[in-house]
Amino acid sequence: MSFQAYLDNIETKTGLTPRQFIELATEKGFDASTKATPIIAWLKEEYALGQGHAMALVHVITKGPYIGDKHVGRSGPHGDKSDSLWLDGKDSNPNP
Repeated sequence: MSFQAYLDNIETKTGLTPRQFIELATEKGFDASTKATPIIAWLKEEYALGQGHAMALVHVITKGPYIGDKHVGRSGPHGDKSDSLWLDGKDSNPNP
């Protein structure tokens, strides 16, 4: 599953976009300096997200929307189209 697909699936499951999760995380005091463990615990407890989906959100909460180019432009299940993740809702993505 591509990184973007993880984020889109989270939105389908929770009804919240990645950008909304960033805002909620900020309200809880999470930022770039926060370790993954407390963020994962929050996402599992309040949103019933699994480890992989929680880790995808940890990345955007702590590192922003950019990913390494290791999987960009690659075919297969882990390939992403861009090194920039769309955070504003899967239905509004101009490059689905």
